[in-house]
Amino acid sequence: MTTGTGVAQAADNLPPKQPLVQDLQTGYKACATGDERAYVSEPPVLSAVLYDPEEDNHPAEANLVKGEFEAWWTDADGVEQRLTHTRSATLSGSPQRWHMPEGSVPPNTVISWRVRANDGKATSPWSSEGDGSACEFVYDDENPEEATISSPEYPANLFWVDGVGVYGHFTMDSPSDDVVSYTYGFIGGPYGTVRPEWPGGPATIPFLPLDSGPESLTVRAIDRAGRSSGQSSYDFYVKSGRPPVAHWPLADAKGATSADAEAGTDAIAGSGVTFGAPAPARTKLTASATLDGSSHGYLTPGAPAVADPRKSFAVSAWARPAETDRNMTVAGQDAGESAAFTLGLSARGEAPDWSFTVGGATVSGGAPETGEWAHLLGVYDAETGKAQLYVNGHEAGTRAEAKPAATAGAFQIGRVRDGNGYHDRWHGGLGGVRVHDRVVVPDEVSELAYRNPSSRGHWSLETARDGASPERNGGAPLKLAPGATIHRGPDGSCLPELDPDCPAVSYALVGDGHLSLDGRSGHAVAEGPVVDTSDSFTIGVVARLADAEPEGPMTVLSLPGEHTDAFRVRYQPAQHAWQLVMPHKDERGAPETVVAQTEMADGGEGVGHRLAVVYDDATDQIKLYLDGRAGTDATADLPNGWRGSGPLQIGRGRSGDAWGEYLHGDVDEVQAFAGAFAEDDIWRLGTGT
Repeated sequence: MTTGTGVAQAADNLPPKQPLVQDLQTGYKACATGDERAYVSEPPVLSAVLYDPEEDNHPAEANLVKGEFEAWWTDADGVEQRLTHTRSATLSGSPQRWHMPEGSVPPNTVISWRVRANDGKATSPWSSEGDGSACEFVYDDENPEEATISSPEYPANLFWVDGVGVYGHFTMDSPSDDVVSYTYGFIGGPYGTVRPEWPGGPATIPFLPLDSGPESLTVRAIDRAGRSSGQSSYDFYVKSGRPPVAHWPLADAKGATSADAEAGTDAIAGSGVTFGAPAPARTKLTASATLDGSSHGYLTPGAPAVADPRKSFAVSAWARPAETDRNMTVAGQDAGESAAFTLGLSARGEAPDWSFTVGGATVSGGAPETGEWAHLLGVYDAETGKAQLYVNGHEAGTRAEAKPAATAGAFQIGRVRDGNGYHDRWHGGLGGVRVHDRVVVPDEVSELAYRNPSSRGHWSLETARDGASPERNGGAPLKLAPGATIHRGPDGSCLPELDPDCPAVSYALVGDGHLSLDGRSGHAVAEGPVVDTSDSFTIGVVARLADAEPEGPMTVLSLPGEHTDAFRVRYQPAQHAWQLVMPHKDERGAPETVVAQTEMADGGEGVGHRLAVVYDDATDQIKLYLDGRAGTDATADLPNGWRGSGPLQIGRGRSGDAWGEYLHGDVDEVQAFAGAFAEDDIWRLGTGT
């Protein structure tokens, strides 16, 4: 009976399954024929997944199959050539691969191949039989020719061509008829790949110069086999961005009835416009105009500033709303009985925001505040077809697809056309209205919105007289309390490292001296709040902790209000971190926003750490920099800062009704500024300059 069963199993062997086309690959490309056949840059690896029926998977023996490959082609004499290859048996369902040897197949010839499975007793049908299909490939042994490059806007090697914010179009074309893509790169980017509409055809890419100066484009042509041409280079030279086509500073003298244009046409002012108001602080503007929100509060040149709204343009202005609970227009342009575009304030949502509307699209963002200046800039990019909005130099909202109308009517400041009349009139201050006939790029946006930080105090802590250390520019000195002393470094009369009889004297943190605090009562005070903490400010300091394991939190900088500190920079040993603490209100127990930078305590050694606090009221963001760096954990949103009323404190902070968290360590180079430092400028703090 047992013998009979064994004979029956052998006699019932099932042949392997026919290989399926989807289980075959040519050089890791899908099996295909005709126009979809694979092109390879070397004799390929042919692979197949082969199967034996599961019913043949007997416990006593492994279910093994081996692949039998066959390739064929017609040579130059019209004679058919064939190659065969048989793989060793492997488990059913495993890939079988044939690495075709170098020189085994001719180049630039259509090669067909197929495979079948053999389990040692029977073979499957060929993969090409019945409903199956042979696979085809062509071995390409030649690289494509280098591409030529041309641009109508930016001719090669021509000094200098217009310019930043103006698109160029660059066409690349290889003489080879099998090129299917081009890889390209500009200096500093962008980098990418573009495909021609047909093999061997040209491809064109747009490029928006962001900086003036020499520029270069490099290109490689890639053929169907993935072979690359040599590199083509194209050098061109970009001018600075064109100035605005219209510019009204709105800094005219009191009593003026029109606004002088630095570019474009003077703008007639309605009787609701008053000139001679203060300009946004720390900007290049010298004065501004105030519009009263009435039907007489407007300015217009009576002509378009944007000749064709379908082409790229930008409109910008400084704006200070006197109210935020209704829609108000900063600037725009008529288009018949409607507006081609509008830049202004929108009160349609749950909270007011700034908005830019063009061609049926609106981009909104930012948070207008009554009585607070903001720089607004709307851009329509005709190349991308999108509108975008910048508020205080930062992009706001989400870019939106726009389809501007061709109509170009009169430019308007302070009102928008709607039907037979004007509406949404501006109430508040305006200044620096500009219109560009190109894209204004991000660096230019930042420059237009820049508010230069101004020094409010710089204490180098080199010397002290009568208990006070002077401010470098003649301002109020830092008054030193008991426990606070100025430490001076070596005077040069001897050097401990060279003279064993010279007393060991430690060097100052920066320069010739620094402030040493005893951790019990030592501190220093600068008269007045020094900075307005409800507005943008920057404060820097160099600090070194005397203890390797401080017993508790220690404050290096604070600015008090009536009930708590408006901000506090302290070391928290429990977290081994420097912290910036900013309470939301001048109340005991008020909620706090805390950002931190991890760092072990100094233990009285080393050169200390450069700490900087930056509050940017324009972006409602705070940052704590440690040695020039501010990561994610050191950055947070703070929508509403409040004004501290007390004097700047060095070395202590408020603790209820008393002072506490006295610093045991050294402090140097205390610097305070009105305005937010950009990240690229933080390195200036703490250097002694």
